[in-house]
Amino acid sequence: MPTDLDIRGSVVPAAELSWRFSRSSGPGGQSVNTTDSRAEVSFDLAATSALPEPLKARALRNLADKLVDGVLTVAASEQRSQLMNRQAARRRLAELLVEATAPPPPPRRPTRPSRGVKERRLADKARRGEVKKLRRAPDA
Repeated sequence: MPTDLDIRGSVVPAAELSWRFSRSSGPGGQSVNTTDSRAEVSFDLAATSALPEPLKARALRNLADKLVDGVLTVAASEQRSQLMNRQAARRRLAELLVEATAPPPPPRRPTRPSRGVKERRLADKARRGEVKKLRRAPDA
Protein backbone atom coordinates (compact mmCIF):
# COMPACT_ATOMS: atom_id res chain seq x y z
CA MET A 1 0.00 0.00 0.00
CA PRO A 2 1.51 3.37 -0.99
CA THR A 3 2.09 5.55 2.02
CA ASP A 4 2.16 9.07 0.58
CA LEU A 5 -0.85 10.92 -0.86
CA ASP A 6 -0.58 12.67 -4.22
CA ILE A 7 -2.72 15.82 -4.30
CA ARG A 8 -2.56 17.76 -7.59
CA GLY A 9 1.18 17.21 -7.99
CA SER A 10 1.99 17.81 -4.31
CA VAL A 11 2.92 14.87 -2.12
CA VAL A 12 1.58 14.62 1.43
CA PRO A 13 4.06 12.43 3.34
CA ALA A 14 2.73 9.56 5.43
CA ALA A 15 4.34 11.15 8.51
CA GLU A 16 1.69 13.91 8.38
CA LEU A 17 -1.16 11.39 8.54
CA SER A 18 -2.16 10.08 11.96
CA TRP A 19 -4.17 6.88 12.30
CA ARG A 20 -6.57 5.62 14.97
CA PHE A 21 -8.27 2.26 15.08
CA SER A 22 -11.34 1.28 17.03
CA ARG A 23 -14.06 -1.32 17.15
CA SER A 24 -16.45 -1.04 14.30
CA SER A 25 -20.20 -1.40 14.16
CA GLY A 26 -21.76 -3.23 11.24
CA PRO A 27 -21.05 -6.63 9.67
CA GLY A 28 -18.67 -9.10 11.20
CA GLY A 29 -20.59 -11.03 13.83
CA GLN A 30 -18.71 -11.70 17.04
CA SER A 31 -15.40 -10.58 15.52
CA VAL A 32 -16.71 -6.99 15.60
CA ASN A 33 -16.44 -7.16 19.39
CA THR A 34 -12.80 -8.23 19.33
CA THR A 35 -11.04 -6.56 16.39
CA ASP A 36 -10.24 -2.90 15.83
CA SER A 37 -11.27 -2.77 12.17
CA ARG A 38 -12.59 0.81 12.01
CA ALA A 39 -9.90 3.11 10.59
CA GLU A 40 -9.71 6.86 11.16
CA VAL A 41 -7.11 9.02 9.43
CA SER A 42 -6.42 12.62 10.47
CA PHE A 43 -4.54 15.25 8.51
CA ASP A 44 -3.57 18.61 9.99
CA LEU A 45 -4.38 20.79 7.00
CA ALA A 46 -3.70 24.08 8.79
CA ALA A 47 -0.16 23.11 9.84
CA THR A 48 0.97 21.19 6.77
CA SER A 49 3.86 22.37 4.65
CA ALA A 50 3.27 19.71 1.96
CA LEU A 51 0.72 21.76 0.02
CA PRO A 52 1.57 25.05 -1.70
CA GLU A 53 -0.01 28.12 -0.04
CA PRO A 54 -2.69 28.76 -2.72
CA LEU A 55 -3.89 25.13 -2.61
CA LYS A 56 -3.77 25.08 1.17
CA ALA A 57 -5.80 28.30 1.44
CA ARG A 58 -8.37 27.00 -1.06
CA ALA A 59 -8.68 23.68 0.82
CA LEU A 60 -9.06 25.45 4.18
CA ARG A 61 -11.81 27.63 2.72
CA ASN A 62 -13.67 24.77 0.99
CA LEU A 63 -13.40 22.30 3.89
CA ALA A 64 -14.08 24.82 6.69
CA ASP A 65 -17.22 22.97 7.86
CA LYS A 66 -15.37 19.61 8.06
CA LEU A 67 -12.31 20.85 9.95
CA VAL A 68 -11.85 20.76 13.72
CA ASP A 69 -9.02 23.11 14.73
CA GLY A 70 -7.58 22.82 11.21
CA VAL A 71 -7.57 18.99 11.28
CA LEU A 72 -9.48 16.95 8.69
CA THR A 73 -10.56 13.50 9.89
CA VAL A 74 -11.99 10.72 7.72
CA ALA A 75 -13.27 7.37 9.03
CA ALA A 76 -14.08 4.09 7.27
CA SER A 77 -15.79 1.08 8.82
CA GLU A 78 -17.63 -0.59 5.93
CA GLN A 79 -15.34 -3.60 5.61
CA ARG A 80 -14.49 -6.35 8.06
CA SER A 81 -10.79 -5.97 7.39
CA GLN A 82 -8.75 -3.16 8.95
CA LEU A 83 -6.51 -3.05 5.89
CA MET A 84 -9.45 -2.49 3.53
CA ASN A 85 -10.85 0.20 5.85
CA ARG A 86 -7.42 1.89 5.89
CA GLN A 87 -7.37 1.92 2.09
CA ALA A 88 -10.93 3.29 1.96
CA ALA A 89 -10.10 6.07 4.46
CA ARG A 90 -6.94 7.06 2.53
CA ARG A 91 -8.89 7.08 -0.74
CA ARG A 92 -11.64 9.26 0.78
CA LEU A 93 -9.12 11.68 2.27
CA ALA A 94 -7.33 12.00 -1.08
CA GLU A 95 -10.63 12.56 -2.93
CA LEU A 96 -11.70 15.22 -0.43
CA LEU A 97 -8.39 17.06 -0.76
CA VAL A 98 -8.34 16.86 -4.57
CA GLU A 99 -11.93 18.16 -4.73
CA ALA A 100 -11.24 20.92 -2.19
CA THR A 101 -8.12 22.14 -4.02
CA ALA A 102 -9.80 22.22 -7.44
CA PRO A 103 -9.79 25.65 -9.08
CA PRO A 104 -13.17 27.39 -9.19
CA PRO A 105 -15.11 27.04 -12.45
CA PRO A 106 -14.90 29.93 -14.90
CA PRO A 107 -17.65 32.50 -14.36
CA ARG A 108 -20.77 32.14 -16.48
CA ARG A 109 -20.96 34.53 -19.37
CA PRO A 110 -24.45 36.07 -19.35
CA THR A 111 -26.40 35.63 -22.57
CA ARG A 112 -29.71 36.94 -23.85
CA PRO A 113 -32.51 34.70 -25.14
CA SER A 114 -32.57 34.51 -28.93
CA ARG A 115 -35.41 35.91 -31.01
CA GLY A 116 -36.64 32.40 -31.86
CA VAL A 117 -36.85 31.46 -28.19
CA LYS A 118 -38.87 34.62 -27.44
CA GLU A 119 -41.24 33.94 -30.34
CA ARG A 120 -41.79 30.31 -29.28
CA ARG A 121 -42.48 31.39 -25.70
CA LEU A 122 -45.05 33.97 -26.82
CA ALA A 123 -46.66 31.48 -29.23
CA ASP A 124 -46.95 28.92 -26.40
CA LYS A 125 -48.52 31.57 -24.15
CA ALA A 126 -51.05 32.45 -26.85
CA ARG A 127 -51.85 28.78 -27.42
CA ARG A 128 -52.33 28.19 -23.69
CA GLY A 129 -54.60 31.25 -23.42
CA GLU A 130 -56.68 29.95 -26.33
CA VAL A 131 -57.10 26.56 -24.60
CA LYS A 132 -58.28 28.28 -21.42
CA LYS A 133 -60.67 30.49 -23.39
CA LEU A 134 -62.27 27.42 -25.00
CA ARG A 135 -62.83 25.86 -21.55
CA ARG A 136 -64.93 28.83 -20.38
CA ALA A 137 -68.73 28.69 -20.36
CA PRO A 138 -70.25 30.54 -23.32
CA ASP A 139 -71.63 34.01 -22.62
CA ALA A 140 -75.39 33.63 -22.98
